[in-house]
Amino acid sequence: MVSACARPGPVHPTAVSDFGRHLQLFSGSANRALAEKIASYIGVELGSAQVTPFPNGETFVKFNENIRGGDVFIIQPTCPPTNHHLMELFIMIDAARRASADRITAVIPFYGYARQDRKDQPRVPITAKLVANLLVASGANRVLTMDLHAQQIQGFFDIPVDHLYAAPVFYDYLRKKELKELVVVSPDVGGMKMAAAYSQVLGAGLAIVAKRRVSATEIENLYVVGDVKDRDVLMVDDMTETAGTLTTAAKTLKQAGARTIYAGVSHAILNEMALQRLKGSDVQELITTDSTPIRDTDGLPITILSVAPLLGEGIKRIHYGESVSSLFEVEKGKRLKM
Repeated sequence: MVSACARPGPVHPTAVSDFGRHLQLFSGSANRALAEKIASYIGVELGSAQVTPFPNGETFVKFNENIRGGDVFIIQPTCPPTNHHLMELFIMIDAARRASADRITAVIPFYGYARQDRKDQPRVPITAKLVANLLVASGANRVLTMDLHAQQIQGFFDIPVDHLYAAPVFYDYLRKKELKELVVVSPDVGGMKMAAAYSQVLGAGLAIVAKRRVSATEIENLYVVGDVKDRDVLMVDDMTETAGTLTTAAKTLKQAGARTIYAGVSHAILNEMALQRLKGSDVQELITTDSTPIRDTDGLPITILSVAPLLGEGIKRIHYGESVSSLFEVEKGKRLKM
């Protein structure tokens, strides 16, 4: 059983933590459907906030209820249009700070710019760090996020960061499929640690597809390290946008003798190129979450799992000053180690 769903008891709409703060949830425009699911899980109403554009494109924010002294959680993934949603989040945080909220937590199910976490070329920025600085400067006291592209991004913040994993949600779904002779595959070297964690909790084999990136949209795979012949394969990754890595890896795995190929991706930001690639690929099923809105997939075999209970439980525990570490357990005695 997924531990995030273990105690879904509602919080009273006027619930006050041990620190005397009222829990208040608000949503930007990026993924209101997820915010409503989180509010429903917790048992509170989603707060009323006006988030509208001016004619020139600037964003206007106004909280329509009193948040003075409140424990405010603002839910906003930074999915496309990334810059717009990011700026909207900054403005909402600033508005909450100026309205005398006692504590402001930015709930960012998908953290954009996470791939720009280092200087891998001359004269380029470390934008993941810049975004962290801007979140703190705008007035955030805490960040709750999920499946960062690189875990060291937590160190870019000088405020507490609670980093959750979608793996417990995937585990519950995959366990019901009863896949035999499963092998977990990382489609690149960077995802090896995530693949190893999934392999451990699922009791599966482990393999990797070595790749060389040709451009931002093109991948050239070289070879498979590990045995996938006549096995069910689960590729795991934190995100996909153009699906280049997934589809090229799937082709390589099929050539290596894989029986069926599934892809488990925490954040699916699928553009038109991704949809076309996945339709003609060897991926039998794409399993993802609702951390970002999923566009119309037009018949693509895709399963969307909700992370609302996971994030909702994280919010409740932060509010009441409880530990969130048990949310890393997929079932009793099995804990993720990433």
